Amino acid sequence: MASHAYLAASASERWISCPPSAKLCAQMEDQGSPYAQEGTDAHSLCQYLLEQALGRHSRDPTDALTFYNAEMQEAAEGYAAFVMEQLAEVKQHCPDPLVCVEQTVDFSKWVEHGFGTADAAIVADGMLYVTDMKYGLGVLVSAAGEDGCGNTQLKCYALGLLDTFGTLYDIRRVRLTIYQPRRQNVDSYELSTEELLYWAENVLKPAAKLAYVGDGNFSAGTHCRFCKVRATCRARAEYSMQLAKYDFEDPPLLTEAEIAEILPRIDTLQAWADDLRSYALKQALAGTQYPGFKLAEGRSNRRYTNEEAVARAVLEAGYDPYERKLLGISAMTKQLGQKKFNEILKGLIEKPQGKPVLVPDSDRRPEYSTASSDFTEE
Repeated sequence: MASHAYLAASASERWISCPPSAKLCAQMEDQGSPYAQEGTDAHSLCQYLLEQALGRHSRDPTDALTFYNAEMQEAAEGYAAFVMEQLAEVKQHCPDPLVCVEQTVDFSKWVEHGFGTADAAIVADGMLYVTDMKYGLGVLVSAAGEDGCGNTQLKCYALGLLDTFGTLYDIRRVRLTIYQPRRQNVDSYELSTEELLYWAENVLKPAAKLAYVGDGNFSAGTHCRFCKVRATCRARAEYSMQLAKYDFEDPPLLTEAEIAEILPRIDTLQAWADDLRSYALKQALAGTQYPGFKLAEGRSNRRYTNEEAVARAVLEAGYDPYERKLLGISAMTKQLGQKKFNEILKGLIEKPQGKPVLVPDSDRRPEYSTASSDFTEE
């Protein structure tokens, strides 16, 4: 079992928060998914287009991509353009920056066998730019990370780049950027090299030492979402079941302090319950017997056996089997492409004010006004 497989930068948020989870996850077989392959395809296309924009020779991977489509092309073009905009900004104060594309970075000074691949980095006097392409839709990724002190994956990459190129350039600050086009999320976070190195010595390195040998304390939280043992982890179950101490039959009796304690755990509790239910079903289908439970057929909806035959039969009977419906904004953008969408529908798109939601103080959105006049009808 190779240690570097479970001390990956991409999983650093988890193993820093819960060191012993690293060894457990390394013992579990990787389950490939279409989403992972889609992300790999998107990164291949991004690399090609960025290297083309930089005037470098690169092989067009399009024909070999499983999930290539217009949306992926547009996302990759936007990513390449964004990095080139960063480069133009850098050249205003540093005439000879180094641009790294899909750069292997080694941060083993702080993490045993620690290395990874940075999507794009610009090394220059004054500032190190680290940009990570996230093609996924499911989770909105923050450059500030869960603790608001910087995304741990990007900080690991920055450490490797700093260790390799820090003697060639006078790097004083680091800008971490998440480029997540399908969520319209371009998010950046800056920190000084002193802050980065302090984190590396006092947070990353101690956690990595524990994770490498499978030591330390289990700890549940939002970092559990991609853990391979999240469904059956006892620490996560105990963390989630702590909510059972409250009497939910009489919520008006909960104090404000109790409600504040429950709120940040609700999403985690829901995710844990879904993971556990999915795991139990999979095991039951494989033959596991759970006391008091049995497998049964779930509900299903009626469906046509042959849509073409249905349409033909309804037309022959003198009726119209089809409905016309305007494409939604996402589908329309996909059909037209972002540039044409903006040209054709300029002035015809609005973004109404969102409904109020309760979020932690650390959320960077401005506070929603709760003035009574805002909710009073004329």
